[in-house]
Amino acid sequence: RSSDLGDAEDRGRKFYEIFDFMQTERAPEINDPDIRKSAWEDIKAAANRHNDPGNFTTFIAYEYTTSDRDRGNLHRNVIFRGDTAPELPFSRIDSQNPEDLWKWMDSNREQGIESLAIPHNSNGSNGSMFALVDWAGNPLDSAYSEQRMRNEPLVEITQVKGTSDTHPALSPNDEWSDFEIMKLRIASRLESKPNGSYIREAYLNGIDMQDEQGFNPFKFGVIGSSDTHNATYAGDEDNYWSKVGLRDSDGVLRGSVPLDEPREGGEAYADTYFNQWGAAGLAAVWAEENTRDAIYDAFRRKETFGTTGPRMKVRFFAGYDLPELEDPALVSRAYADGVTMGGDLLAQSAESPEFVAWVARDAMSAPLQRVQIIKGWVEDGAAQERVIDVACSGGMAVDPTTNRCPDNGASVDISDCSISSNVGEAELKAKWRDPEFDPSQNAFYYIRALENPTCRWSTWDAVRAGVEPRPDMATTIQERVWSSPIWITPVN
Repeated sequence: RSSDLGDAEDRGRKFYEIFDFMQTERAPEINDPDIRKSAWEDIKAAANRHNDPGNFTTFIAYEYTTSDRDRGNLHRNVIFRGDTAPELPFSRIDSQNPEDLWKWMDSNREQGIESLAIPHNSNGSNGSMFALVDWAGNPLDSAYSEQRMRNEPLVEITQVKGTSDTHPALSPNDEWSDFEIMKLRIASRLESKPNGSYIREAYLNGIDMQDEQGFNPFKFGVIGSSDTHNATYAGDEDNYWSKVGLRDSDGVLRGSVPLDEPREGGEAYADTYFNQWGAAGLAAVWAEENTRDAIYDAFRRKETFGTTGPRMKVRFFAGYDLPELEDPALVSRAYADGVTMGGDLLAQSAESPEFVAWVARDAMSAPLQRVQIIKGWVEDGAAQERVIDVACSGGMAVDPTTNRCPDNGASVDISDCSISSNVGEAELKAKWRDPEFDPSQNAFYYIRALENPTCRWSTWDAVRAGVEPRPDMATTIQERVWSSPIWITPVN
């Protein structure tokens, strides 16, 4: 096993050498236009060949893999709506500046080629993904905001390299903020600073700019995704394949199982950052049918949500005359009389609108523990956020003082990763009004729903290896789902 570890570490060093080279140089064998064009034609042809409307939808797409000058991650996935795409994709070889990508997308749109970009791994951007200045260092303005929102209506909230919802340093009063936090910049041992790297803070900065300057460059819907490089689907905790193939293919290599012999210096585990990774995520949309047009339209209207892997489903509506939860026509009436995730609701009076939250579990995963609504607003120039439990498992009531559900008693047996039976729910619904609603304020609301605790992938590794879980890693997690927000536009 020591030779396996040595081989993996050598591959890692080689990767960094290539990465360092590509930061400043352009290798001719990589930049050969004929090779690039041929590979791109293969990708386009494969996407079109396998697209089967109504059964299996594919998109022509690629990753724009750029970074800032300090290795802050600025990666985007670029998705084309139709069956045509430009002769070559726009890459960091053309420009490291994402604003140049947007210009390229705008020029393609003028020629009838529609696309959108989805930023991912903002948590590793070192503050660059949601910076308050542009690439040149100038303050953001309305033109920047319009161009970014035209080209980037969505952002990724979770994936194998961690979660980008929020960070304990940014949301100290959110007990669930310390979830699959990856501390490092991408392909680096350098730490990534939280400010400017997480979505909830970006939402808050966005409505602050809306208040003060009349534009919001961070009005994103959310998805989850895998970002694995090993040809697997978004992995489950109990069926985890990590990310980079041979380099992290088992528990020893990814640092969840001790080495056969300690390293020089006495370290018991491999020197790797792979232990910071999670078991990926899933993107979900509410679309009328399983076709490119319908799914792409859902992307555009931001009727999207993201999970940490389980196939949970979430509905989220806001309005002033929403149906009761028991109404068999709840969804159709909520669409007719309100707005759904990704939308804007105009405040009509001092009275709070109604919010309907509806979450269904994945039958192959753990039951649901709670549903929360996360609210953000700006008051007297200061960003404010609040996490409110709105539905509890077991029929329990939310404590009106703490806005929290009682503990439902769900537990995990770390020796075999079995979980509590008969605790938790298959579905949770709530109809809620904000008792602190202010119709004069811009605000956003989104759902986060949590499963009962289950073993983290690293604990599964330890159980299968017959060893104790690594003490400095979380033994359990709570899988979750996030909706895209609903934004409230004030009456003035």
